[in-house]
Amino acid sequence: APRHAAPLPHARSTLPAGLGLRMAETATGIDTAALTKAANEARGLAMDSIAAAKSGHLGLPLGCAEIGAVLYGDFMQYNPKDPQWLNRDRFILSGGHGSMFLYSWLHMSGYDLPMEEVKNFRQHHSMTPGHPEFPNSEHNTPGIEATTGPLGQGVVNAAGAAAAQKMEQAMFNTKDHTLFDSVTISLCGDGCLQEGVSAEGASFAAHEGLDNLIIVYDSNDVTLDKMAEYTQSEDTAARYEAYGWEVVTIDGHDLDAVKSSLDNFRKAKNGKPKLLICKTIIGKGIEEVAGTNAAHGEAGVAYVQGAKEKLGLKEPWEVSKDTYKFFEGVQKKNVEKYDAWKATYAEWKKANADKAKLLEDFAAKKVPSVEEMFKGIPEFDQDKNIATREAGSVVINYISDLVPQFLSGSADLHGSNKNYIKTGGNYGRGFDKSYTGKNFYFGIREHGMGSLMNGIAFHGLFRPSGATFLVFVDYMRATLRVAALAELPVTYILTHDSIGVGEDGPTHQPVETVSSLRTFPNMDVIRPADPEETVGAYVHSQQRMDGPTSLILTRQNVDTLKSIPVKTRREGVLKGAYVAKKESGDLKLILIASGSEVQHAMKAADALGDGVRVVSMPCMDIFDRQPDSYKQEVLPKSCTKRVAMEAGVTSMWYKYVGLDGKVVGVDRFGFSAPGDIVMSELGMTADNLIKECKAYM
Repeated sequence: APRHAAPLPHARSTLPAGLGLRMAETATGIDTAALTKAANEARGLAMDSIAAAKSGHLGLPLGCAEIGAVLYGDFMQYNPKDPQWLNRDRFILSGGHGSMFLYSWLHMSGYDLPMEEVKNFRQHHSMTPGHPEFPNSEHNTPGIEATTGPLGQGVVNAAGAAAAQKMEQAMFNTKDHTLFDSVTISLCGDGCLQEGVSAEGASFAAHEGLDNLIIVYDSNDVTLDKMAEYTQSEDTAARYEAYGWEVVTIDGHDLDAVKSSLDNFRKAKNGKPKLLICKTIIGKGIEEVAGTNAAHGEAGVAYVQGAKEKLGLKEPWEVSKDTYKFFEGVQKKNVEKYDAWKATYAEWKKANADKAKLLEDFAAKKVPSVEEMFKGIPEFDQDKNIATREAGSVVINYISDLVPQFLSGSADLHGSNKNYIKTGGNYGRGFDKSYTGKNFYFGIREHGMGSLMNGIAFHGLFRPSGATFLVFVDYMRATLRVAALAELPVTYILTHDSIGVGEDGPTHQPVETVSSLRTFPNMDVIRPADPEETVGAYVHSQQRMDGPTSLILTRQNVDTLKSIPVKTRREGVLKGAYVAKKESGDLKLILIASGSEVQHAMKAADALGDGVRVVSMPCMDIFDRQPDSYKQEVLPKSCTKRVAMEAGVTSMWYKYVGLDGKVVGVDRFGFSAPGDIVMSELGMTADNLIKECKAYM
């Protein structure tokens, strides 16, 4: 995310003259006087709130004020009294550091964001945090469509939301009723477009024909450290045209040009996403810093009083009665559209009862109960040993039937991840694709995939999942963090989970990765031991409503743990850990393992005697949330002799074995050889576990 410090300027940007910017050719009919007044008052709100907070970013809110005036004062389809209206346009502020832009316009346009909260910008428990936060257990600010701040992700979140809009249109619109026709708009700057994830998202959006996606590029020739020319020299318009986007360049302070361009974009169903390059002056309104990189942060605060006087703003946090009245008129028009939509919805529902039931379930985030889901997934052959990714290939198809809003996708690895929904169809444009397809081909774009999945989840109707090799999840790590922070119910299917990958060698053998995922707050990381635990893992992922789940699956076959009842294995996952094998004598030793190492713990317990208990712990996070009574039942404090085993780094397991316990793991990188040899050489066998336990005891 952008830093706060603002170095001294080295140059000043002004709007270019005579460069052939496309301007509005005819009058647009908008009230330019009212919008200009609102734009300047939005500037004043940003100045006052950032000055009061003594931190924040003035550049974007001031430089994009006219853009905000057109978006909220004319262009966008929304209803502040029903912020979750299904057919609303989505606005995502990709440059999340400019959050006072969003808060100012949400307040003035009538959302339930009181002026007191605007004044409390960046304060504890306020509705106006430093960067926009999607409604969650910490914040519930209406009108925020995505958690943004890490640059580049927001524009790709917008592509994900646009993809979800295409899906809802294809699923629910009929020849007699157009229920969905909304678009997604995102505002970004040079920082977002320099981040590589934006290129991945732009390529995907163009390839799949997301012509309902509009990116407004605040092109002010400035980044934080330097003027933009210091670090970039490409022709951004040409780059996006090469992707397959429609690109228009305008003066971003020209209300008519912004309005006419956006209107044309909404009408253009040409299979091309839209990029509106708005040439702006960063920090416009504070002459001392405007057009310089000093305007990015709060360097202009020292000049706020004089700047406000020049804008005709005499009071702190001044919004005129005229502006409030203007937005009352805007909302009257919006409510007329909203009421007409509700009438259409009623007619559509009467004519399409099945579709209506499905849509209402999706909107209510309804999924079958745990019992219904377990009942709907048959037991596996208990005499057949298969990889958990292979088990996943079976389970995911039942999940798709049970949870119709569940989507799947892969970063060019469907054949390896084995997460293809056989009856789901493929998403997108051309070939055998359609916008109702449940299988997304994200291409070799893990970072983009993560942001697109978040965007689909932000949209709200669908439950996305995406797959890659576990070792490559680091490419998308920044997006996992946002999913956990924003409490999004997305699922990551991460296969080839350990040194058991074998011949591909250490570049493809994760050893640190599972533990690194476990460090995320609110990320449930499940590493199932066999097919039935895999069922439990998938079911848990679809029961979660307040955060993401990572499913960690093997490439190699594992023993089906048929000595443990199927019910015990499935339900045990839902508690994070359970007693897989109970001691038959006095408890002397507890073996704890996850995933492919549970089979070794079971064999070791048989060899070590009747005082050994085996605990399968597929998910530390879930187990940690259990009542103390259950945790004590599984891991009694009376038994301090504990050994854990996992084919990965050992550090996190000491939480469960204690400092006097022992962990048998892999605290080094692997090597290229057949998987069973790598496992054996690095001690991941029952024989080595027996040896280590005997030495420990």
